[in-house]
Amino acid sequence: MEVQETRVQTDRVLTIPNILSMARLVGVPLFLWLILQKHDGWALLVLALSGVSDYLDGKLARRWNQISSLGRLLDPAADRLYILSTLFGLTWREILPLWLTLALLAREAMLLVMVWILRRHGYPPPQVNFLGKAATFNLMYAFPLLLLSDGSGWLSSLAAIFGWAFAGWGTTLYWWAGILYVVQVRRLVRADATAD
Repeated sequence: MEVQETRVQTDRVLTIPNILSMARLVGVPLFLWLILQKHDGWALLVLALSGVSDYLDGKLARRWNQISSLGRLLDPAADRLYILSTLFGLTWREILPLWLTLALLAREAMLLVMVWILRRHGYPPPQVNFLGKAATFNLMYAFPLLLLSDGSGWLSSLAAIFGWAFAGWGTTLYWWAGILYVVQVRRLVRADATAD
């Protein structure tokens, strides 16, 4: 994740990209309820719509010059909440092993500590970089496939193969992005210490 501050074009709240991000956030509890109630088809539909809106909100914000402070908070927050709710639901249903859930949650906890350190040194929260987006992309493909694998037949078997492949890549990239972020935070803190 990059720590550099980029120029914010607008501070408007009611923009189409922000409305799309807010709609994604509203979908999180619905998605979790559907997974826990084993309404997998509807849960997959909500997740698919979330993925489409995630793509659209970023693209439209850049195209229409509607990048905002709120959007920079809402977009990663929605990503994280979908990942956390999916982890909870799939672990509860014993589709995901507990160790994988704990590995992903440990990375999230590490990043929260890094954000706290950045704020103490007067730096803004990080922007999502390509590696972090790639990790999220892989996990967002892994989870629906693993949900589809909770059944029998050739489709479930195929979904399990591809789902675990995406989960492996996503987890690896997730941690790699997190470690690179820790390195960047460490450099910033050291630079601050030498400047004093």
